[in-house]
Amino acid sequence: MLTIAIANQKGGVGKTTTAINIATAMAATGWRTLLIDLDPQGNASTGMGVDANDRGLSSYDLLVDEIALEDAVVPTSIPGLDLVPATVDLSGAEVELVSVEERTGRLKAALAHHREHDICFIDCPPSLGLLTLNALCAADTLLVPLQCEFFALEGLSQLLQTVERIQQRFNPDLGIIGVALTMFDRRNRLTDQVADDVRDCLGNLVFETVIPRNVRLSEAPSHGLPALVYDHSCTGSRAYIALARELIGRFPPERKAA
Repeated sequence: MLTIAIANQKGGVGKTTTAINIATAMAATGWRTLLIDLDPQGNASTGMGVDANDRGLSSYDLLVDEIALEDAVVPTSIPGLDLVPATVDLSGAEVELVSVEERTGRLKAALAHHREHDICFIDCPPSLGLLTLNALCAADTLLVPLQCEFFALEGLSQLLQTVERIQQRFNPDLGIIGVALTMFDRRNRLTDQVADDVRDCLGNLVFETVIPRNVRLSEAPSHGLPALVYDHSCTGSRAYIALARELIGRFPPERKAA
């Protein structure tokens, strides 16, 4: 199973929207897809239509109680896409894990022998705490959503430093598969400037596809649906389909077929 963490320590960059819609696009193309909600806010779970009252075992139980991954997986309304939901209990997990041995490797251990899915996406919280560290230690690679705003590069440099430390101490094979520019608004000259600066700085690491600001993308989670299902023809949905296609193109040759 190819495991991709979707992370950025800044909030409001389109991280969960990216996780939900990329996972949906991958499932639609035949990949058996797993989405792990590792954010205590549980927005990915809500966005996939799993009500808070219907969440039994969750990513909290995976990390703290070390239950089997299969016991926490629930199906979604999207064929081929399963979910490990998050509950509010996850907000206390970082404190509970502090005194635990191998506290950064709990998620990696849970995923180690899982063969039911071809690909796994981990929606990380907007911080670089123990939850995100668990995701980065478990992941093969990292996808970074980056909002086209003035402070974007400052936050990105912090994340890149963290990735370097993770590579040195815990996961030497961790790579960055790409940076996705989100909330792109062509009417705003600053957006173009930030996009140009990011591309100058990171080159081919930045995906060609940009995710536009789009009302339908914002509306979809309130209906418990990915935008690709809520309105597959909107500009946001089309962008995520293109991004998924570009993402697959960056997979190692042996991973390109579901």
